[in-house]
Amino acid sequence: MPTGFGRLWTAQSVSSLGDGVSHAALPLLALTLTRDPMALAVVTAAGTLPWLLFGVLGGALVDRWDRRRTMWGMDAARAVLLATTAAAAALDMLSIPLLAAVGFLLGLGGLFFDTAATAYLPDLLGRDPVLLERANSRLRGAQTAMSGFAGPPAGSALLAIGRAVPLLADAVSFMLSALLVRSLPALPRPVPEIRESLFRQARAGASYVFRDRVLLGLALRPAVGNIAFLAVETVLALFAHDRLGIDTFGFGLLLTAEATGGLLGAGIASSLGRRLGTGSALSCTAAVEGLAILGLAAAPNPYVAGLALAVCGAGMGATMVLGPSLRQTIVPAHLMGRVASTSRMLAMCAAPIGAFLGGWLATTYDIRTPLYASAVLLLAMTAVTASMTSNRRVEAALRAAAAAADPVGAPAHSASKDPARESAADLL
Repeated sequence: MPTGFGRLWTAQSVSSLGDGVSHAALPLLALTLTRDPMALAVVTAAGTLPWLLFGVLGGALVDRWDRRRTMWGMDAARAVLLATTAAAAALDMLSIPLLAAVGFLLGLGGLFFDTAATAYLPDLLGRDPVLLERANSRLRGAQTAMSGFAGPPAGSALLAIGRAVPLLADAVSFMLSALLVRSLPALPRPVPEIRESLFRQARAGASYVFRDRVLLGLALRPAVGNIAFLAVETVLALFAHDRLGIDTFGFGLLLTAEATGGLLGAGIASSLGRRLGTGSALSCTAAVEGLAILGLAAAPNPYVAGLALAVCGAGMGATMVLGPSLRQTIVPAHLMGRVASTSRMLAMCAAPIGAFLGGWLATTYDIRTPLYASAVLLLAMTAVTASMTSNRRVEAALRAAAAAADPVGAPAHSASKDPARESAADLL
């Protein structure tokens, strides 16, 4: 790994620790203000709305901007935002609308940071598929360990000290991350295309995803998955408290169980991909997630619920290594920002649907109903997308990407044709 990757890994690890603190603290802060499931859904959904409003355009902007500068600028801005929110908490000025607004602005900063980081990593690693998979495994493992394993218990404990403390801790983590990212090497941007309008460039990136069967399958999995997972997340704190009898500290431990599984999943992702093939491995992990949520819904006690969340986390951890690594390998550098943001936009735009669906099902029926509905949705998604990212299609896309990167001895293609898309089309 190049030296710069170590700094990028450290920056994201520090920031993920702060995110884990907030991930446990924010739902509990909202619960101190209201017990209305729909109000909780508003807070949960607010952070995903920037992807709905600006997702594709954000990717087009990242493809124009310096990616390193975009990352550290967004981290610095989020640090200031959280410090301000911590001051509001200390002054007893928190409210559901304020928490929703903070969630929205944090989501907007995350849109630009995550897109820039996804586009920066392949250039840092020379677009080597082996290094990309290894790097994504380490990044995902660190993110899971910090945001899920260490952060939630710390967030619950810090909240017991004071409502402002976890928010301030997250602000410090963002500022440290910004300083580390700023020290990364500045990489040349891809050769710019013919100057086009921002909207035309954004549309070209979205079209690239929707016309490629493998990329569309990779995008649909997290999109449908987010409907299911946000439906669960919206009611999880209430479910844990009312049905499982878990207190504030116990809720942090419950989230830690999911993170433990996620850490394991990220660690075995590469091995799973080699044994089953990337396409089959992705189908397997999706099925595991659905069955795990079904187990969570039927859990009679906190121990079974923790085990179910750990299994679900393992499936998610492996998916979040295999999917992005494949996308970063087969997408041209000059389109990476737009393709990444389009894929993420589909996933994040689905999240508010899941949040409100979870709140509505819990209000209309029962607190377990969102969990059962999510399990059914995940299993149905597995069946639908399995053929789109089959091993045969994935291998064809990888061969096409390799040929495009090293065209020596390969047949010439006209400028209007994309070899990856043609290879996928040959399989239809």
